[in-house]
Amino acid sequence: MSMIPYAKQSISEQDIEAVAKVLRSDFITQGPVVVQFEQAIAEYCGADYTIAVSHGTAALHLACLALDVGEGDSVWTSPNSFVASANCALYCGAKIDFIDIDPQTYNISMTQLKDKLKLAEQNNTLPKVLIPVHFSGQSCDMQAIKSLSQQYGFSIIEDAAHALGGEYQKTKIGSCHYSDISIMSFHPAKMITSGEGGMLLTNRQDLADSIEQLRSHGITRNPEQMKGASHGSWYYQQLDLGFNYRITDIQAALGLSQLQRLDDFVSQRRALAKHYNEKLQGLALTIPWQHPDTQSSWHLYVICLQLEHLNVGRKQIFDLLRQAGVGVHVHYIPIHTQPFYQEKGFKEGDFPASEAYYATALTLPLFAEMSVEQLDFIVDNLTKILHVNDGL
Repeated sequence: MSMIPYAKQSISEQDIEAVAKVLRSDFITQGPVVVQFEQAIAEYCGADYTIAVSHGTAALHLACLALDVGEGDSVWTSPNSFVASANCALYCGAKIDFIDIDPQTYNISMTQLKDKLKLAEQNNTLPKVLIPVHFSGQSCDMQAIKSLSQQYGFSIIEDAAHALGGEYQKTKIGSCHYSDISIMSFHPAKMITSGEGGMLLTNRQDLADSIEQLRSHGITRNPEQMKGASHGSWYYQQLDLGFNYRITDIQAALGLSQLQRLDDFVSQRRALAKHYNEKLQGLALTIPWQHPDTQSSWHLYVICLQLEHLNVGRKQIFDLLRQAGVGVHVHYIPIHTQPFYQEKGFKEGDFPASEAYYATALTLPLFAEMSVEQLDFIVDNLTKILHVNDGL
C-alpha cells in the first residue's frame, strides 16, 4: 500500500481545462484572470479589497510593509506556526516577539496576550502589529483581540493561511471585520491551491493601494498617484522600493477553478474530522478542541499524545505509523526554538505551553479526497501501536 499523505491537493478536469484555457489565451502572466480570482475571493470572504501575490510569505511581508513596520518597531505572533509568520517582521527590520498559546485551541492565549500587553505598556514596548495565527483553520478570538488593539493601539494582520472557508462568529474568515489585513495561502496543502500563491484582504483602500503598488516593484501607472504629470499612456513611476510578488494568470486560473469546490472541500474535511473524533475515543490522546464561536476549515487534524500513559515516545509512534504507510507529520516546531531565533536571544522555556504542545503533537492525514477506508486504516494502525504500548 502506498503512503497516505498528510495533505494532498484535489485537481479536477475542470481545473486542468481552466489552466489550459489560459495557456491558449494572450495572457499567461498578469492578465484578466488574476483580477477575476481577486474579485471571487473578495466576494466569498466578504472583504472590500483583495490583492493576489506569489505566495503566503509574500502576503505577510507586504502586509507588514503596508502597515509601515520598520526598524524600531515590534511585531508579536504565535510561536506555534511556520517560521514565515515571524520572518515577515524581520524582513522589514523590526523586532519579533511571541505570545504563548492556549493549551486547548493551540492559538495565542488571550490571558498571555493581556498580561504581556499590560507589561509592555509599562515598559513602553508595545507592539506595532500583532499577527494572530488561525492554527489548523480555527480562528483566534478576534473580537477580543480587536478590543485590545483599540486599547493599546496596535494593528492586526490575521494569518489565515490555514483558514479559508472557516468561520468566526458566523462570518467568513477573511472578512477583516476585526483586523486591518488578512492573508491567505494557496500552497497545495491548503484548502484550495494555485500551485503557489497567496492573497491579502482588507477593507481599507489606503492599504490596498499600498499593497498593490508594493507587489510590483513599487510602480504605479495611475496618473492620479504620480508625482508630476504623466508623459503618456506608456508612462509609469516607481514611488517605493517594492518587489516582484505578482501571481500569474495560470496560477489564478487554477485558484479560481478550485474556489468553486471550496465549500465541498470544507464539508468533506469537517465530516472526516468528525469521524476521527468518534473513532479516536478512548485512546491515550487528546483530540482537537473547537471553540463554539468558530467553525474550522480543518486544514490540519492534530492530536496530542498522552505520553504519560504510554511506554513509547512520539518519535517511535511517528516512525511506526510511517512504516505502516501513514504519512503523519508534526505541526509546528515552536519558532523560538529554531537556531536562528535562539541566536536572537530566545531560549527553550520561554513559551512553555507551545513547547509542551509540540512535545506531544502529531498531525494525522486529512485532505478532501481522503476516503473513510483510509481514515479507518490510519486509526486502526494508531490504535494498535497505542494499545501495544499502553502503560495503564
